[in-house]
Amino acid sequence: MTFRVEPLDVRSVSVRGQMADFLELTKPRLVLMVLISTLAGYYLGTLGEFNWIRLLNTLLGTALAAGGTIALNQYLERDLDAKMRRTRDRPLPDGRLQPHGALIFGLAISLGGVLYLLFTVNAICSLSAAITVSSYILLYTPLKRKSSFCTIVGAIPGAVPPLGGWVAAQGSLSLEAWVLFAIMFFWQVPHSLAIAWIYRADYGRAGIKLLPVIHPDGRSTGHQVVNNCLALLAVGLIPTIVGLAGSIYFFTALVIGAVFLLCGIRFALHRSTAAARRLLLVSYCYVPLQLGVMSLDKIPY
Repeated sequence: MTFRVEPLDVRSVSVRGQMADFLELTKPRLVLMVLISTLAGYYLGTLGEFNWIRLLNTLLGTALAAGGTIALNQYLERDLDAKMRRTRDRPLPDGRLQPHGALIFGLAISLGGVLYLLFTVNAICSLSAAITVSSYILLYTPLKRKSSFCTIVGAIPGAVPPLGGWVAAQGSLSLEAWVLFAIMFFWQVPHSLAIAWIYRADYGRAGIKLLPVIHPDGRSTGHQVVNNCLALLAVGLIPTIVGLAGSIYFFTALVIGAVFLLCGIRFALHRSTAAARRLLLVSYCYVPLQLGVMSLDKIPY
């Protein structure tokens, strides 16, 4: 009996590998978080009958714009990523993808996402995506090499997705939409600073000017964490005050906001990696809990 061994199709393996690398450029888990906040904004902003087709168009366009933005960020920071242990195995610093290919890919899907939202949803939703792409790439990314203020600037595009979902549903902005923006904005600062503290040595090697790198004693980082957790606790209660959500949400927001604040205070006091990891874990839980309960306790218009 003889066995026939089929030859390995190297080209097929190579193509699949490159497709996986291009997908990795978009950071799917980060895109998923963007889509969660977009979905919440859409649901909370919906008046009357729920339009599933528009929601799907909104999520697809947002995913393309977000993924393209992240890919462009990796293209621009490929030299920094090569210096950091945490990022040196990414497709660009590792040499698995060529920079020009990543640039074309990032431009194509980010622009495609913005145009898709324009033609399938509405102009304001498309504009919100364009603001996210441009502010992230033209402001946040270059500022990381120059100033710790980049954390504040980076929180702006990160807070836009629920606005995009809201205007996709309603076609206009309102006070409630800006409250969602504020919640996401104040959440991002302690979240980002926790990551920056954990990987401060890596960021220092790459020359990225984050607060834990510039002020290694951690006092400034701790102050910023506590201040923004306090602001988040207060802003997180506003949806009930403005009639967007009910009392169940109010008490939930009060509890999880207080837990977040306590973790922030503990980090500010100890300034340890363990405290930063605990703060980061709570921050990951905060957004789906906050937006999920707000959606479940939504007050009908």
